[in-house]
Formats: sequence, structure tokens, C-alpha cells
Amino acid sequence: MIEKFRDWSDCDGNLDNAAFSRDEILANISLYWFTRTVASSMRIYWETRARPLAFPHGTEIEVPLAVALFPKELPMPPRSWVERVFRNVRRWTTMPCGGHFAAFEQPGLLAQDLIAFASELKFSRPAGACSAGKSRRPE
Repeated sequence: MIEKFRDWSDCDGNLDNAAFSRDEILANISLYWFTRTVASSMRIYWETRARPLAFPHGTEIEVPLAVALFPKELPMPPRSWVERVFRNVRRWTTMPCGGHFAAFEQPGLLAQDLIAFASELKFSRPAGACSAGKSRRPE
């Protein structure tokens, strides 16, 4: 796991330059070790390596989408490719720093972008929903 922190974060291959401390890395690794969840956390990487995500021709997804591109993140297709399937790209933010572990490395930048995206959405109450209900769907 340390290899992934080194290779996938914005530290130029040296964890001494990382946005997180060695204690934070150890705490993160310990969480996976003590709960025995490291295998399940890596399952998505194994599965997509064997069978990459692909959409059938003509697939259109209308759900609002925001993309935060961190410079040291794993490869991301260009926006024009994303927009072929995701027809409602609302935000496309190129971040100044950060990598695959964006929420760990740059929580402030990620939170700002998520808040900005959510604030742009308009929510409507489903027909027949209780006015005191907490359920909301974006338009």
C-alpha cells in the first residue's frame, strides 16, 4: 500500500513531499489491516484491469456530473470523450495539485468543488412527498 501512496499521490515519488504525514499513512494502512478490508478495497482495480469500463454505442447518462481533475491522478479520458456518454457535465475542474488520494491529500480543494457543484443543483420534491421529508432528487 505504501507503494500506491508513493506512486499515486502528488509527491514526486518521495513521501517526504506528500501532503500527508507518515503517521497519517500508517493510520490509513492500519485501518485496512485491522479490519481486514484491504482485499475488498483493491477489488475494483483488479476487476477493471481484467474488464475495463465500456459503454455500449449510443449510451447516454443524463445524471448531473462533476469532474475534479487532480494532476497526479490516474489517467482520465478527455472531456470530449466523457461527454459522449455523460450528457450533463456541469463542472470540469482542473485542480492545481493532488493525486489519486485527493480526499486525503487536498480535502479542502475537493470539498470546495463538491460544495460548488451541489450548490448549482436544483432539487425538486417528488410528487406526493411529505414536506418534512429529507429525500431530494436533483433536476
